[in-house]
Amino acid sequence: MVNWPNFVSQFFNGLVLGALLALISSGLTIIYGTLGVLNLAHGALFMLGGYAGWVAYSYTGSFVAAVVVGSLFVMLVGILIERVIIRQFYSRPPEDQLLVTFGLGIVIVEAVRFWFGSLSKTMPPPAALVGITPIGFMMYPTYRLALLGIVAVALIALYIVLYRTRIGMIVRAGIEDSGMVDALGIDVYKIFMLVFGIGSMAAGFAGIVNAPVVSIAPDVGESILVQTFVVVVIGGVGSFPGAVLGGLIAGEIISITSMFNPGYSYVMLFVAMTLVLVLRPYGLLGAAGRE
Repeated sequence: MVNWPNFVSQFFNGLVLGALLALISSGLTIIYGTLGVLNLAHGALFMLGGYAGWVAYSYTGSFVAAVVVGSLFVMLVGILIERVIIRQFYSRPPEDQLLVTFGLGIVIVEAVRFWFGSLSKTMPPPAALVGITPIGFMMYPTYRLALLGIVAVALIALYIVLYRTRIGMIVRAGIEDSGMVDALGIDVYKIFMLVFGIGSMAAGFAGIVNAPVVSIAPDVGESILVQTFVVVVIGGVGSFPGAVLGGLIAGEIISITSMFNPGYSYVMLFVAMTLVLVLRPYGLLGAAGRE
């Protein structure tokens, strides 16, 4: 039944999902924009973050420790992947890059399945965020409200790194013209390594903070990866603001459509992507001619 409280509840659900997709997509879009690599292992890194956070929580009992340790672990994994594997494929055809990242995703998923099994894991939210919070005429889970704020802070921090620091300036210059950055005497491979690490950490962080909402399982990254690519297409490849806008749009489409008919939520998401591709092929906030 569609009523006003139900609509508002689904709207908030869409905001939470949209913010989460925006964070994951921002990592993916800066990796592709800077390195030119379409990382099909990004969903697996999201999943890996959830498991890394769960392991850290199991040993420490601290949600904050789980977030910090899990995020840093996924960042280190991302740096290792870039140094050992991805770096060998920068000059290779795009299809080779797709195949190697697709294979990496499978390896990560199956390694996690081997060590932890196929049964899902759960991680509780911090004790202070357990329960529900009254919002006018409805009640809403406290942690979901907090999650919206947590992800918003993470996006702001990522924005500051990209737009208010020297490293961010180099990254954005690399998105526009990596050859020029190299000609200026800057070691672009160190920048590429850092960007891949930051993008991986964004996915891992999202996987950890989402763990108290959705159980962790080896296959949890698959659907997230598809949604993330849709967000990048809608927002525009290489555009951080586009990733945020696309994530919020995608989250609301999925959530509001689910209120009427859950079976059509992803149909409507792909309809929106198709419309953007037809009307504005480079995305809502993407730059025309960006490759």
